[in-house]
Amino acid sequence: MSKLKLESKKITKLNIRQRRVFSEEFKREKVQELNAGLYSISSFCKLWDVTSPAVYRWIYLYSPEHKKGTTMVVQKDSEATRTSDLLNQVAELERCLGQKQMQIDYLEKLVELASKEYDIDFKKNFNVRR
Repeated sequence: MSKLKLESKKITKLNIRQRRVFSEEFKREKVQELNAGLYSISSFCKLWDVTSPAVYRWIYLYSPEHKKGTTMVVQKDSEATRTSDLLNQVAELERCLGQKQMQIDYLEKLVELASKEYDIDFKKNFNVRR
């Protein structure tokens, strides 16, 4: 029984990867290659045995096109036209709303002037006798 335990508990040698430091020139060159499309991120990571967060850090540092925090919106043409149509509709509704607000302001000013002219508070006395 003890032999079975010893055989099942084989001592395995751990492969501990050494910490490597890449030069700035190397990083810039590799980022240019990634931007040119020579590698995908995953294949680059496997080739050079580098983690993907490290590669993305390099890209954010040395790539003029890719900066951290930028967002790329990908949408179909139909979505783009729909978005454009909706923005036009919003602009039209805001224009109508502005016109209605101007009419309301005009009518309020008219009521105020009529109240002063006839010395009657039209806002309180809106029930007109016939």
